[in-house]
Amino acid sequence: MGYLPQAEELPSGWWLSQSDDLFVDLELTDAEEEISASGINPESYSGNIQIASSNPTTNTIQGPNNVLYGGALYYNCYNRDAVCRFNLTTKSVTSLQLPKGTRYNSKSNFCHLEDCYVYTDLDLATDESGVWVVYTTTQALGNLVLSKVEETEPPKLGKTWHTSVYKRSVTNTFMACGILYATRYIDANVDEVFYSFDTMTGMENFKVGIIINKVSSNIFSLNYSPVDQMLYAFCDAKMVSYKALFGYSDHYFS
Repeated sequence: MGYLPQAEELPSGWWLSQSDDLFVDLELTDAEEEISASGINPESYSGNIQIASSNPTTNTIQGPNNVLYGGALYYNCYNRDAVCRFNLTTKSVTSLQLPKGTRYNSKSNFCHLEDCYVYTDLDLATDESGVWVVYTTTQALGNLVLSKVEETEPPKLGKTWHTSVYKRSVTNTFMACGILYATRYIDANVDEVFYSFDTMTGMENFKVGIIINKVSSNIFSLNYSPVDQMLYAFCDAKMVSYKALFGYSDHYFS
């Protein structure tokens, strides 16, 4: 059985997330005059982004599984079966509607035997080829569905693959080299990368057997960065990283 190296905790920094009482509005301007005129405390702003006490629009972020790619933030649109893209340069939001029957709004989360991770219906992922979205539909009977997100304006849904692994038996997913990987909860100290789906061949593997040693019990977000070949995890308010080792052995990502 393979292992990922011990996690390294990263220095403190920014992390965009959603909770029961915190929402991020991505439609706002950075004009100080508008901030002052609004009557809102300027300290509630981080750069061009307002931290609001209630959800103002469907362009708000929902869930922890968000990614930055190509100068844009991709995330689950609030209370919609759609992917939103926030352009960091133009500060405009466009969206991609997912297929009819897509489960959303915490109806089909990542789970383990003891708990589910709220608002994880949609998982955005990146690899060398771009952006992907992992979700499920009623037609797929709750199994993982994987789609490529085409970087057009607005974004479009590319090729779609259907798997035979049940989404609620999975704690998280990530992409690397065109391969979808899924994790499951073992105990408070360990998760396992147990499953892979190769988009080139359509082959599934339920015996990947790579162990992730955790610094906290729950991994709410997991994503691979092709820039530095690191796997980044958001674990109970801690941001940690793992070095991904690629090779032809069953003990490594391949």
